[in-house]
Amino acid sequence: MRHDCRLYLISPPQIDDLDVIRDDFARALGGGDIACFQLRLKTAEKPASDTEILRAAETLIPLAREHDVAFLINDRPDLAVKCGADGVHVGQSDASCKKARTVLGDDATIGVTCHNSKHLALQAGEAGADYVAFGAFFPTATKAASTKAEPSLVEWWSFATTLPCVAIGGITPENCGPLVRAGADFLAASAAVWNHADGPAAAVKSFNAAIKAA
Repeated sequence: MRHDCRLYLISPPQIDDLDVIRDDFARALGGGDIACFQLRLKTAEKPASDTEILRAAETLIPLAREHDVAFLINDRPDLAVKCGADGVHVGQSDASCKKARTVLGDDATIGVTCHNSKHLALQAGEAGADYVAFGAFFPTATKAASTKAEPSLVEWWSFATTLPCVAIGGITPENCGPLVRAGADFLAASAAVWNHADGPAAAVKSFNAAIKAA
């Protein structure tokens, strides 16, 4: 394993109240170590408007900066530039990694969804991605998953390459152990944090404890 696994937090797919999400984000940040936050406002019905995304970013970026947490925008390099985000996460049907790099520059963090494909991940690495994301490892209600990934893919990747990988899809403190042991650099979580019965801080604390225990 290259280094310790860390939590990669993804926003709820919809934000109805900026004050509520700001407070919840602050609680999550106070719960323990978070490496990165991705603003992903997209439900099954429709993505959020540019205005909604930029307003949410304006509200949340200062908190991320205070805690030295990287702040990424999902899908949209142009909005990442407008709001001053640290980078972008792109899917296979979004802006290409090369286009995102052209828009954001060499210092930006760019991640690429690679589903369960070694080939897509290797292509992303060659295109200059800073990390690749594999999944879904478990059933998830946050996003319709078109592929199923296994911990063996993470294990292969961690031994075959030096490019960091994110494991995503239905990950909880209770089921994350095999992914940590396989060599995942980051565990992506959304519902497991925001919908935790005891709140976001308790969820982050539980994830950090589970990572350490694995």
